[in-house]
Amino acid sequence: MDWLILLFSNDSVARTVILLAVAGAAGTALGKVKIGGVGLGVAGVLFAGLALGHFKLAPDHHVLEFVREFGLILFVYTLGLQIGPGFFASLRSRGLVLNGFAAAIVLGGAALAAGLVLAGWVPLAAGSGLLSGATTNTPSLAAAGEALKQVGAPADAAVIQGLAYAVAYPFGVLGIILTMIIIRTIFRVDVAAEVRAAEASLQPVAPPPVGRNFEVRNTNLAGRRIADIPGLSSSGVVVSRFSRGGAVAVARPDTVLAPGDVLHAVGPAEGLEALRVVVGDEAAVDLRTLPGSVLSRRLLVSQGEVLGKALGELLVLVEHRVVVTRVVRQGLEFTPTAGFRIQFGDLLMVVGEEPDLDAVAAKLGNSPKALAHPQPIPFFIGIALGVLVGSVPLLVPGLPAAVKLGLAGGPLVVAILLSRLANTGPLVWHLPPSANLALREIGITLFLAAVGMKSGEKFVEILFQGEGWRWLACGAVVTAMPLIVVGLVARAWKKLNFAELCGLLAGSMTDPPALAFAQQTTQSDAPAVAYAAVYPFVMLLRVFSAQILVFLLWRTMAGG
Repeated sequence: MDWLILLFSNDSVARTVILLAVAGAAGTALGKVKIGGVGLGVAGVLFAGLALGHFKLAPDHHVLEFVREFGLILFVYTLGLQIGPGFFASLRSRGLVLNGFAAAIVLGGAALAAGLVLAGWVPLAAGSGLLSGATTNTPSLAAAGEALKQVGAPADAAVIQGLAYAVAYPFGVLGIILTMIIIRTIFRVDVAAEVRAAEASLQPVAPPPVGRNFEVRNTNLAGRRIADIPGLSSSGVVVSRFSRGGAVAVARPDTVLAPGDVLHAVGPAEGLEALRVVVGDEAAVDLRTLPGSVLSRRLLVSQGEVLGKALGELLVLVEHRVVVTRVVRQGLEFTPTAGFRIQFGDLLMVVGEEPDLDAVAAKLGNSPKALAHPQPIPFFIGIALGVLVGSVPLLVPGLPAAVKLGLAGGPLVVAILLSRLANTGPLVWHLPPSANLALREIGITLFLAAVGMKSGEKFVEILFQGEGWRWLACGAVVTAMPLIVVGLVARAWKKLNFAELCGLLAGSMTDPPALAFAQQTTQSDAPAVAYAAVYPFVMLLRVFSAQILVFLLWRTMAGG
């Protein structure tokens, strides 16, 4: 047993890895324990780290600093890749109203935290920790910690910040749920009726395309090419097959029409009806059911040399007489116009003969394995770019010194932008969802374990003998006030549907347990729609509002 005692008595790589693994495993298990359907989630790792720190089982502080920052970088970069594709879309249409209310909750909490610091109730480091814990938002904790380092805060600021976060977090989770119950009680909400109304109002982003068959009866089309059919190019409809004399062939833009031809067209219902008016009545036969050599396939874009090219530039489609009828990207369907540029992971629905389809598939890649395989070179380049961007000093009017996005903001912004680009030449920024989730969980686990172990020595002392109860009360105010005020206003003024409002409240705190409670309460997925609409914008706003809070208050408290 001497070797075991020796292992845990001296700092070493083995001891550090074991302690981090214990914190991660025990904390994850703790987070899965639920009381009344509510659990700590990933924050359980923080409390496991606090326990290890309390019993003096923590690695060297310099090692913890590296682990914390490296975990932070992994987390925010993969988070940015995840929320990036939906970030700008979330700001459109109905999302503007929801994001407006969500922004009010975020900024209201930041204003309350600032007021508590300025009034002298809590120090700045504790105020930033309370803001993050009370709103159950870990990235903002990391961002505020980066800001504290930039302004030259004392060495124990990070410890105080972590302690305040841990004190405020439990009520941060419960406060959202209590707010939902309060609003439901005040307005005497009929949950079943609200859910029916919410689900009836949900419309798909793009209706699924349908296929119809038309017989060419308009004699004015005789001798004309398919591409010359009036209104076809702007209708979103693609003609994929045609039949003449019972023989089915691939329909090409230069196919010349004759009376009696049967065309199979795919597209939105409105466009198909307009095509019927021009071409002729519905045919009595479905060309897809007729025997012949024309087949349809779904091909994945996974070959680097075709990325970023427009469909009209892909000569392989022309050479092999293959027609693209739909493009599916991230669950959304697009009309395959000649100028549409394809990206890694796009799914092309194509029609052609088998040898031609095989040739096009080879050109596009069509490799599900490539889609699931992480690409390490772009991943590490993206992280390096994020750290560089986070290190660039930014001159902000009113602040005494240049500020930086830091290790929390830089990788996040870069990842959002790269996820929109999809690829840059041969570099594909796509990260498979399974790899993204694994790296994100590892990153946040390392970060929280390091924060907990660094703060654990003083946690019990602060909670029971120091400022813990005051911090707990202040955190409850930061949690509840913005939620209740904005929730009541949104319901009374904008008549926001209750299911939608629950998703908004959970999304404004980026809190999955609250979303799960809302879905259990409503027995509907309607809250998840609102949650997804506000999540990307709220995540970014919380990161930067936490940093700005530290920068502004540090200057004010330093005497301007």
